[in-house]
Amino acid sequence: MKKHLLINSEWISTDSYVTLYSPYTKKVIGEIASADTNDVNKAIEAAANARSVMRRMAAHQRAGILENLASLLQLRREEAARLIALEAAKPIKTALAEVDRTIHTYKFAAEEAKRIHGETIPLDAAPGGENRVAYTIREPIGIIGAITPFNFPMNLVAHKVGPAIATGNTIVLKPAEQTPLSALFLGELLMEAGLPAGALNIVTGKGRVIGDAIVTDPRVSMVTFTGSPEVGISIRSKAGLKRVTLELGSNAAVIIDDNVDIDPIVERCVTGAFSFQGQVCISLQRIYVVGDKYEEFTAKFIQASQKLKLGNPLDPETDVSAMITQKDTQRALDWIQEAKNQGAEVASGGSVTEDGVLQPTVLLHVSPQSSVSCKEVFAPIVLINKARSVEEAVSFVNDSNFGLQAGIYTKDIHTAQEAITQLHVGGVIINDIPTFRVDHMPYGGVKQSGMGREGIKYAVEEMTEMKLVVFNLN
Repeated sequence: MKKHLLINSEWISTDSYVTLYSPYTKKVIGEIASADTNDVNKAIEAAANARSVMRRMAAHQRAGILENLASLLQLRREEAARLIALEAAKPIKTALAEVDRTIHTYKFAAEEAKRIHGETIPLDAAPGGENRVAYTIREPIGIIGAITPFNFPMNLVAHKVGPAIATGNTIVLKPAEQTPLSALFLGELLMEAGLPAGALNIVTGKGRVIGDAIVTDPRVSMVTFTGSPEVGISIRSKAGLKRVTLELGSNAAVIIDDNVDIDPIVERCVTGAFSFQGQVCISLQRIYVVGDKYEEFTAKFIQASQKLKLGNPLDPETDVSAMITQKDTQRALDWIQEAKNQGAEVASGGSVTEDGVLQPTVLLHVSPQSSVSCKEVFAPIVLINKARSVEEAVSFVNDSNFGLQAGIYTKDIHTAQEAITQLHVGGVIINDIPTFRVDHMPYGGVKQSGMGREGIKYAVEEMTEMKLVVFNLN
């Protein structure tokens, strides 16, 4: 299949195209347009021309478009999931779950479109404010530049496109180079759903070329980015006075107190560690088990992880498939070897199958200085270390440049409350893994995990400007 750019509701060809390969089969799955700066300029111009249409559109109309989109996506659920599985090697059952989440995300966006409001201000609370009436309104910020990653090519796009449409903004979307098909599929559905021409423009190609053009263009009012800290920091430095939301890295951890029952949580932790090959922003990367529960938990976790089925992402039984690139697989192997050299034990996995799938890997006794501990591994690798106390485990969790989400299993409410206070992260999940997310909760982190919050209501606030109105009745 040959895929073009989507600009002003038209499919636009480019001078060059890039061959897209399946991460699992290595076979060709498409030819994708590679945009240049002139193409990006045309996309931004189309978004600028559509601003007045979107700005004037009634809230119920914006909500209706999003509701139509959710309905269309529900009708084509299996087709959408297959696209994700092909381009990202996401196991099909996990891809179906992503599509279902995406449908809910657009439904949330439709609901939020109908409740964007301000507040009244009691000006007479101050001398000189008598007989004056004041209130605030929220207005669309303008053009949203959205740059999205490969790991949730449909739902993380929805977290940017959904609130942008809900708020009456226009969008220039740059999807990840490996996963453009899901975004272009969305473009088709939104045209069918009734989105005005130019409101969504999709430009595919090299991130450095397209990203820089979006970030530095003065017509773009906001950049929302999900990806690596290095790129996020670069965007922040180039964006000037644009509003910026950054969802960056993580090495999410869970603490397991010595007063909990191990059996009910093992499967949950395995799911958190190895879903989609660990290529999830809040994938469970570090496990700290307190006291005497360490040996029992470790043995049962390893046993459960070895039951996962590896292979073709289109097989409905597959749990773990190929990582997004061979380069990423090799990096993961190098980090495993580094951890071994620093004294870690490979308790399970640690090698690649004949069809190129990195086995779910469990590391024990890992040094805090090892890359698999202090960096974002983004691979099916998890470490399990022992802690003498919850307090020590909290210090291990906080000993990180990242702070997206963390979890703690405990039966003690005081321990839970102390963890909430002491953990330096954007979200603390009690009695569950840090991988927990539903799509309307505020989602974001501290330190190198980024700035700003997603979750539709919170993204709406980021994508609107507050305006104050004052009537003098004197």
